[in-house]
Amino acid sequence: MAKEFEMKDFDLTGKVAWITGASYGIGFAIAKAYAKAGAKIVFNDRGQEQLDKGFENYKAAGINDVHGYVCDVTDEAQVQETVKKIEKDVGTVDILVNNAGIIKRIPMIEMKAEEFRQVIDVDLNAPFIVSKAVLPGMIAKKAGKIINICSMMSELGRETVSAYAAAKGGLKMLTRNICSEYGEYNIQCNGIGPGYIATPQTAPLREKQADGSMHPFDSFIRAKTPAGRWLDAEELAGPAVFLASEASNAVNGHILYVDGGILAYIGKQPS
Repeated sequence: MAKEFEMKDFDLTGKVAWITGASYGIGFAIAKAYAKAGAKIVFNDRGQEQLDKGFENYKAAGINDVHGYVCDVTDEAQVQETVKKIEKDVGTVDILVNNAGIIKRIPMIEMKAEEFRQVIDVDLNAPFIVSKAVLPGMIAKKAGKIINICSMMSELGRETVSAYAAAKGGLKMLTRNICSEYGEYNIQCNGIGPGYIATPQTAPLREKQADGSMHPFDSFIRAKTPAGRWLDAEELAGPAVFLASEASNAVNGHILYVDGGILAYIGKQPS
């Protein structure tokens, strides 16, 4: 008989959570939520300068018990070495969030194969490499949570993002395959598909024009979103905690779209 639900099922106390590329943005927002839920936070970045900025952000947020490592998630040897360091310094990874990613907005016929491969390498190969590295520890414990940051482009196409959409579509299927292969070890692998998030990177797309009108892309997103607004990175926190907690033990191979309803909506009728 299954045990009855308790609020402590959302508690992450003592869990080791590695969020890749979590110096800022979505990854940082998820890491802050995990820290509040009691998890021990681990993050990485490609260089020491970016890592130091990440430490500054965590300190400003009042999170001092955080472990950071310089690690290129596309380099399998580096990742394997980093996992060893994490296990020695903090403990076996209980929760992995594959958050690190890039996008190149280039029309397909203008995109070089090298540029396409770079996006695939960071957005798809890296989640494979990092997941592969932490899975043995999870298998040994017979427990683990892997959360892949997918995208609405896991479902939809859009001009200039052929590589990104291909990678995120592949990440959706990698998520389902990890579920299929390792669910018997009480390992759950799910994805989060964020909508359009208000970040410093998207700020220019939300600024008013000289004539006082909204940026065309801002108008497009608001018209396509039933919520009628951009989302905040913090709005991913609840879903991320749920998927990392025991409350989601029966949820596996699922992509949870946190998009304000975009994928359910055809858009406003022109006036």
